Amino acid sequence: MADRPSSGISSRKHPKQARSNELVSAILQAAVQVLGQQGAHRFTTARVAEKAGVSVGSLYQYFPNKAAILFRLQSDEWRETTGLLSEILNDRSEPPLRRVRRLVQAFIRSECEEAAVRVALGDAAPLYRDAPEAREARQAGDPVIEAFLKEVLPALPETARALAGDVMMTTLTTVGKDFSERPRKSKDVEAYSEAMADMLCAYLVSLGA
Repeated sequence: MADRPSSGISSRKHPKQARSNELVSAILQAAVQVLGQQGAHRFTTARVAEKAGVSVGSLYQYFPNKAAILFRLQSDEWRETTGLLSEILNDRSEPPLRRVRRLVQAFIRSECEEAAVRVALGDAAPLYRDAPEAREARQAGDPVIEAFLKEVLPALPETARALAGDVMMTTLTTVGKDFSERPRKSKDVEAYSEAMADMLCAYLVSLGA
């Protein structure tokens, strides 16, 4: 069954009752399984509905098309990344460079643990990446990075801090995705994380100097 043509990527409606929440949760869990097993090119609403054990009509009550489901999965992943950034970088009980090291370790470990779904979401990105909702969700973590760099490098011009933040996040996401695209042993994940943390910490120290 072909997906309904639609340019919208936002959920059709938000569940308000426990039963509706359970239905949406079942759909999203099924979507993760279909995406991980079939990949982005074979991902359809019909396969998701079948895996979730619901009718396609029930699925369409909440998601108008497959792009909306994929966007929801991606925005949830971006939200988790923003939460990770906030939890670690806002923890002023630790020195800044220690926070950077913790962030790199947690991020790379997360990328490797969920590699199949993340790679598939990357393949599906053309379906939703240019939508305003996607840009807003993708940039949710920017203020966390900005506040951290202002704390660490208060004398650096704002434009230079913005560049530094972009360099850090682009390095993390791009290299993390590339590293996680094939299975890795725990010791290799740890060694790679330490090496990347060394590099980013040295970069911040050079900016401070």
